[in-house]
Amino acid sequence: MTGPLVPFREFVLKVHSRCDLACDHCYVYEHADQSWLRRPKTISDEAISWTARRLAEHATTHALPSVTVILHGGEPLLAGPARLRRVCEELGSALNGIAELDLRIHTNGVQLSPRYLDLFDEFHVRVGISLDGDRAANDRHRRFADGRSSHPMVLRAVELLREERYRHLDLGLLCTVDIHNDPVAVHDALAGLEPPLVDFLLPHATWDDPPPRPDGSPTAYADWLLTVFDRWTEQGRPMPVRMFASVLSSLNGGPSLTESLGLAPTDLVVIETDGQLEQVDSLKSAYEGAAATGFDVFRNTFDEVAAHPGVRARQLGLAGVSETCRRCPVVRSCGGGLYTHRYRSDSGPGTGFDNPSVYCADLAALIRGIEERTAAATESPAVRAPDELLAAHQDLTRTLLAALHDTLGGRGGALWDEAWRLAAALEADPPGAEALDTVLAHPYTRTWLVGALEDVDAGRGLTGPAAERLGATVAAAAVRAGHDLPVPVAYRDGSLYLPTLGTVLLGGPGQRGTAVVHATGDGFLVRRPEDAPGTELRIAPEDPEGPHWRPVRVLRRAPAPGLLLDDLDPFRDCFDAPVADRLEAERAEAWADRIAEAWTLLADAVPDQAAEAARTLTTVTPLAGGAAEPGRHGHGALGVGAPADAKELALGLLSGFRRAKLRALGEVTDLYALDGTWEHRTPWGNEHVTFSRLLAETFERAGLGLYDPRFLTGVPEALDKIENAAEVTVDGKQLISAVRKEISGTRSAAEKNRGRSFPSSGRQANVLASDQKVTFE
Repeated sequence: MTGPLVPFREFVLKVHSRCDLACDHCYVYEHADQSWLRRPKTISDEAISWTARRLAEHATTHALPSVTVILHGGEPLLAGPARLRRVCEELGSALNGIAELDLRIHTNGVQLSPRYLDLFDEFHVRVGISLDGDRAANDRHRRFADGRSSHPMVLRAVELLREERYRHLDLGLLCTVDIHNDPVAVHDALAGLEPPLVDFLLPHATWDDPPPRPDGSPTAYADWLLTVFDRWTEQGRPMPVRMFASVLSSLNGGPSLTESLGLAPTDLVVIETDGQLEQVDSLKSAYEGAAATGFDVFRNTFDEVAAHPGVRARQLGLAGVSETCRRCPVVRSCGGGLYTHRYRSDSGPGTGFDNPSVYCADLAALIRGIEERTAAATESPAVRAPDELLAAHQDLTRTLLAALHDTLGGRGGALWDEAWRLAAALEADPPGAEALDTVLAHPYTRTWLVGALEDVDAGRGLTGPAAERLGATVAAAAVRAGHDLPVPVAYRDGSLYLPTLGTVLLGGPGQRGTAVVHATGDGFLVRRPEDAPGTELRIAPEDPEGPHWRPVRVLRRAPAPGLLLDDLDPFRDCFDAPVADRLEAERAEAWADRIAEAWTLLADAVPDQAAEAARTLTTVTPLAGGAAEPGRHGHGALGVGAPADAKELALGLLSGFRRAKLRALGEVTDLYALDGTWEHRTPWGNEHVTFSRLLAETFERAGLGLYDPRFLTGVPEALDKIENAAEVTVDGKQLISAVRKEISGTRSAAEKNRGRSFPSSGRQANVLASDQKVTFE
């Protein structure tokens, strides 16, 4: 087995091996493994002590911040309060100062009483109760040996746990699915108890002993669960349901939330009442000894168990599922199903679990059914609406700023604290709040915030321009709003930069200090403490460049939008190519002319993309060389090499805009997950690449293909690959749908552009031949 050892974080401790019910679907007593008959009824003092030592040893070795211990059985309450107290005391004492102990107990509830709950309250033991629904559903399996119903006693336990004094201990309900039961009645019975969580469990089965399917339907369990899902949705999702939450999470690029679904490696081990260390308990459904490892707490460490081949097989993620599953588009959500459910004795030597789940068709139908039912509600509006994408980025920027402030925790310094206070004052005034939004939306604000957070998280602190940027941001907003608010701003090397406005020159290299920026009716004043009265600088943002003022120029040439030509911002160096120094006036004018020429071509050939780019792009920054490219952070900026031919520039701007948009989408929503797990062949280069690269190239080619139809070669095939890939999320599929719609009119676009002259040599030829990005000589 390959891959790093995965430490255990969840420990199932069997404190009693017998049960007071005779449930006919119980994997412990009714399935293949009958080892319970040979185990002591109650865990011994020695086994408890050694378990505690091994837990502390494992937590120390792997620096685990917390471990979860689930007290289990049989029926764990049969161990009695005294034995359970001993367990809680020993575990808590052993882990004290090493790791936080999360204690839980799973019970059928029959024995639950205040004496147990008072004990659990003392040791913070949370309680999960097994209940299969209403009385008819619960009594189908969960009865006493003499046939009596357990339902009234379980309901009493649930109601006891719902009392105010015990409510904080309530983990929720575990319900084993039986398709003979009415799914709506089961849902309503469980929801009526207002649990904090419901966990639906498929009955343990294997290919040797498959689950019952009365009508022969291969998706009977999915149909049952989807009926529950529909009722759950209709009722306003009255409680969390772990299975549904897990599917929704994975469909949207998040992790699985349950062992029975998803590709996350297992991190669970079982300690039996005799101290034997075993794999996950459900393996007892496969065959006698399936869960055994040959290890025990007296002689072996948990690391030895973690290295066991059976355990490692469940830690390999995608490599640990069958070849059929690896090729399946829903494997990221189902993970091949629960390991136990894959068992087939006739699979061949050593391949008993190398199969799809016996519930394979059910899992696929369940995942697709949930996706179909929820896609519209869970899709991010940012994928389809450019204005929503801008709003999402504005929210993200503000969230990052708040996170930076909270992380600093008062350690940002006096200037930071004053700037934060003044920002709050601006926020209280509508024009000030709008102006602050405008400055925060400047792309290089994001570059500043991301870098600052990285520094603070790494323990380097906030220093230099990063510490001073907030004051400059607030000052720029106050100037924009004309707000009568004096803002202290630090300057260095004689330069005081105000984002989106320009640089005030106060001295020469090496000169540092703090100046106060104060908005006036037609601009702003800059005053230093050492300046004599009446000698402060008075500046209007529209003033031409002079000895004390370098404005951020605005490129205004119709039909191009008004774009900031930002060659001043200290945080603009966020491109793969180095940024250029400040442009001379003549070169800036040449930039404006050339971008206007290029934009004329775009507006004529791809008017929809040109209009979206005009609403989205705010800033261009000159690069010392290289391509038109998006910055690493912040939506709305492009770095552009020296403008050459207008046609080449138009293609470069369009290419940069498409890459910028995809990057911006990826920062506010998950378009894919597990990138790099699979490889995909590109239709245009016959090269095997990661999903992210296939998506990026396809998205860029689709946009360029509306301008130059030659780029559309292979795009429809690539869209099919992406849509059917395991990595793609709900939002990724939404994006692909939008691209399909976008290129659906390519026939007319191609006719329109067929006679247009496109570059066919130099860099453009390289693009068509090798799919490199557009660059400029």
